[in-house]
Amino acid sequence: MVFSSSFSFVLCCVVILAAVFVTSEAQLTPNFYEKVCPEALPTIKGLVKKAIEKEPRMGASLLRLHFHDCFVNGCDGSVLLADTANFTGEMTAFPNNNSIRGFEVIDEIKAAVNSACGNVVSCADILAVAARDSVAKLGGPSYKVLLGRQDSLNASWMDANTNLPAPFLNLTGLLISFSSKNLNLQDLVVLSAAHTIGLAQCATFRTRIYNDTNIEPSFQADRQRICPPVFGTGDNTTVGLDGTPFNFDNAYFNNLLAQKGLLHSDQELFKHDFSAADFLVRRYSTFPEAFMKDFGDSMIKMGNLKPPTGAKTEIRMNCSKIN
Repeated sequence: MVFSSSFSFVLCCVVILAAVFVTSEAQLTPNFYEKVCPEALPTIKGLVKKAIEKEPRMGASLLRLHFHDCFVNGCDGSVLLADTANFTGEMTAFPNNNSIRGFEVIDEIKAAVNSACGNVVSCADILAVAARDSVAKLGGPSYKVLLGRQDSLNASWMDANTNLPAPFLNLTGLLISFSSKNLNLQDLVVLSAAHTIGLAQCATFRTRIYNDTNIEPSFQADRQRICPPVFGTGDNTTVGLDGTPFNFDNAYFNNLLAQKGLLHSDQELFKHDFSAADFLVRRYSTFPEAFMKDFGDSMIKMGNLKPPTGAKTEIRMNCSKIN
């Protein structure tokens, strides 16, 4: 009996370890938690809903966390890691510092799914699902999220600085950034339209409203009243990225057609030059249902960005630190 019990225990451990190994290498699937944690998706959805009803801006913040995670060495939860003695994390990189937010919501979700199922739901998957649920809660598509990601054991301040596309980039720079992630022009246009929700800080659009010429004059004057020209003055003052910052709709594209894109990188998508980017902006302005479908498709594609080959991963107990 003792031998049989011990053998069974060892065999169980081997099976569990094998399952973890297979999971880390397996293709993502929408029903990954169907058996191991059926409470996962409803729990995430409920807490995202609660967070957005408390603060509508939070939807855009959670969507942005997922984007900033995936663009730096794949969708692995690295954006959530606090600094350690071994590395400086991504939170204080220039595109993120005093900008990305929503960590407390992710922590609340992680604690809830851990309580329901144990430590089986990765922080990277929580980011992906929370982004989808945020979009849906604010009126956008409820696309299927592929699941089964694991969490990184490190983060990179330098990679965050070099991989995240800046709001000052021109179209060529944006295309280079996205193509390096195997994302094409259509992905660039629809994912940029995530800016149909949320707010932007003055520091990110100051050069646009004072230096660009392809900007509607009354829109420009209104934003200049909000954002002073001197660097360091009012940098953190925020304004809606489009006219309906808490509704996921196609107003973003209508703004671009009217030369009311808030960020330089946004207006770069539409220049009245009959380019392929111009065509897509006009299409999504006219056909909102096409935008919604394509946005979901591109989010799934971005969500498939994997960590570098051979990178060690785990499922973190606490999203801000490795186990």
